[in-house]
Amino acid sequence: MAASVLVTVSLGLLIAGGVRSTCVTGKGEGPCPAPLLGPDGTAVKDKYYFVHQPLKGNGAITARVSDLTGQMRLPDAVPGVRNVAEGVVPWAKAGLLVRQSLKQGTPYAAVMLTGEHGVRMQHNYVHDIPGGPHNGPQWLRLTRSGDTVSGYESDDGRTWTEIGTVELAGLPETVEIGLFATSPGVLWSMAKAFAQATATFDQITLQGANGSWRHDDVGVGLESDGRTPHHPGGVVESGDKLIVTGGGDIGPATVEGGMRADLMLIGGAVGLIPVLAAAVTFCTTGHRRGRSPGGLPEGPHPARRPAAQAAVFGALAFVTGLVTSGVVVPAGLALLRAHQNPIQPITLATGLRVIVGYAALTAAAAVLALGLAALAKRAVVAIGLSIALVVVPYGLATAGLAPWLLMVTPAAGFAITQSVPTFAHVDVGPSLLEGYYPLPPWAGLAVTCGYAAVALGAAIAVRRRRAPRERDSRLR
Repeated sequence: MAASVLVTVSLGLLIAGGVRSTCVTGKGEGPCPAPLLGPDGTAVKDKYYFVHQPLKGNGAITARVSDLTGQMRLPDAVPGVRNVAEGVVPWAKAGLLVRQSLKQGTPYAAVMLTGEHGVRMQHNYVHDIPGGPHNGPQWLRLTRSGDTVSGYESDDGRTWTEIGTVELAGLPETVEIGLFATSPGVLWSMAKAFAQATATFDQITLQGANGSWRHDDVGVGLESDGRTPHHPGGVVESGDKLIVTGGGDIGPATVEGGMRADLMLIGGAVGLIPVLAAAVTFCTTGHRRGRSPGGLPEGPHPARRPAAQAAVFGALAFVTGLVTSGVVVPAGLALLRAHQNPIQPITLATGLRVIVGYAALTAAAAVLALGLAALAKRAVVAIGLSIALVVVPYGLATAGLAPWLLMVTPAAGFAITQSVPTFAHVDVGPSLLEGYYPLPPWAGLAVTCGYAAVALGAAIAVRRRRAPRERDSRLR
């Protein structure tokens, strides 16, 4: 059990100590800035091209998105030659936006057409309301009444359907309202590459605002010279049309927002191997000690009862996991901060869930190994099965291979260590390194506990069937 603590803590601190995040800014290359935070404290991305006007008081904007196209960089077919193709990524966005100000991270609400997810209404980065499917040009409408913002969609500009209504607390009297376009990068195997979206807006009407259009590339980065925009957006006015091009995203920064607390437990699967081996040994040793020198069973002994064994060793495993996570998570985060790495914000409740959840996972895995040992009778078989069910799927998912195993195997319990939520409107690579967990935290832990309960229940049932034969053997 001490080996389990040592392995997990050592691997976690080794990773934390080796991370050195750098970013290129207008001042050159240096430490990355702290993550941008949204209204609820979540790390967010807020980069898009905005064509807008100030709106004082209540009002509305209506426009048709007649076309949505884009460009995205694909892996180079010829080494050294950029391969940029036409197309849009699934969460490319173009539509109508109202927000408190142009300052990044401020509250907003938007109704939009996406690349492959139809019409959506989103607000304050983390909230997403689905509308209808995309079936051609779409009319969109956004209304503001005090702090209340409503989004609508229409296929013909005459019959309107409300998508949703949201409250933006503290919305000032004068807000910015207009048209936007943006696009997150296209996913490669373990990274994102350049992508942008271009939307054609026409039949634009405004209520409450009648000034001239203002153009802002919100959140655009600069090249190392400090002057040249990196992947800038733009707008072209053609008659009554506005053709807006933008890149970036408005939403949660699940990967770009900094290092995650759960990465400190990346060695947790390897650290579970000694726990699984110890659990099997505990079970098989107790079984051997329950026999007399002549090989006949002695009277009932708590160490030979699967339920008693599970209670004893499960408690020991829980304490072991608690010590492990209670040391490596805060120590690893402190080490990351000392090296000026950006860190994903984490609440006290989430931090406690990660620490205590890993302890619960350790206990559940130990009980599973005990049950398998009682059923298999042979230690080497039980240890092999335990590792195959808990450790191997985690390793494959970390490498981005067969992530679905984290839904159907006991390794699903690692979801309890997830420190950044999975958002349906953000695409991430299918790897634990990028924060991909197919199940919510408690659902994942429930899968592991279910496997442990089944294995323990089967072991108890088998022992009960053997009990009469053991009594007969003693009588003979």
